[in-house]
Amino acid sequence: MKKLLLRSCIMKTRNLLTFLIILLTFTFASACGDDTNDAVQSTGFADSQIILDYADEVVVPTYELLDTRAGEMQVAVDALAAAPTDANLTAAKKAWVDMRLPWEQSEGMLFGPVDTNGYDPAMDSWPLNKTDLDGVLAGEATLDQPYVKSLGENLKGFHTIEYLLFGEANDKVAEDLTPRELEYLKATTAEMVRITGLLAKSWTVGVDGNQAYRDVFVTAGEPGNDKFPSQSAAAQQIVAGIVGILQEVGEGKIGGPFEARDTTLVESQFSFNSLQDFTDNLKSVQNSYMGRVPEAGTSGKGLNQYVAAQDAELNARVEAEIEAAIAALGEIPPPFRDAVLSDDAQVRAKIQAAIDAIATLEATFQTDVLELL
Repeated sequence: MKKLLLRSCIMKTRNLLTFLIILLTFTFASACGDDTNDAVQSTGFADSQIILDYADEVVVPTYELLDTRAGEMQVAVDALAAAPTDANLTAAKKAWVDMRLPWEQSEGMLFGPVDTNGYDPAMDSWPLNKTDLDGVLAGEATLDQPYVKSLGENLKGFHTIEYLLFGEANDKVAEDLTPRELEYLKATTAEMVRITGLLAKSWTVGVDGNQAYRDVFVTAGEPGNDKFPSQSAAAQQIVAGIVGILQEVGEGKIGGPFEARDTTLVESQFSFNSLQDFTDNLKSVQNSYMGRVPEAGTSGKGLNQYVAAQDAELNARVEAEIEAAIAALGEIPPPFRDAVLSDDAQVRAKIQAAIDAIATLEATFQTDVLELL
């Protein structure tokens, strides 16, 4: 049960971290401001273009790309269900990997509706509850989208689809697929498409009667904006998201299974996509900081430009540390689930080097970058 709660515990830690970062910064700003003014004081950051471009050139394009690729995943799964051939299975596996990329590149921005509306756990809870999943397959319930929607978070989403497509050791072939597995695949993918659509719309037009979150974010500092009472608050939220995913990758996704030598804790272990997941998480940091999404072909004014104007040396260090952390991940031999069990001192040193590089980057954002905002 403890393992099944791992993702939830990490998210709670990240949410607390975000709250503390912003609270402490606001407290410091208020203490240093005019004692006669009870309003939260900005610590100096004021750049509406960075806030606007973060929403329009980073967050929205990432979620829209995720939704597009979820639709492509559904097409691939439907084709596989209609004709379960090895070629169609290969295409569905590729569609899963393609869909995974924008999601992992969104994990540096896990605030707003993705958190409050529960979209994250509904799509990406891990580890997989394989025992109960096998029970669903062995049962007689009709495996359609409404039924999957009613299931627990560890019985749907990315990793259920992954397990059904790739098998336990990334060696599944078309003839291994049962009719029930194909039904489950179709239903789970349809539920994913529903959620990715809601996630994208929650930022662009709003869902359930709520204002589009994009509009909430870009109006930071305007009268009546209780979520972001200053532009500084919005900038701090960007950094809090970055710090949160760096902590999760270094301490949770890599450090957890590495220290425990426990492959069941390894995310995306069935597809052997773990190291790519981690790399894309770091690219979410890079995208958030630079104000662009290469995969979507979008770019704007990023926090890097503000930091460079304040402290060019710090900006150069941040950008170099991001690249160093990505490079360190590239040194770990795949698949990651085998690497965490390795007794080879060089392999373990490479994993530790990646953890250390990520921790260094996290500390830089949490102290030096945040101080400028």
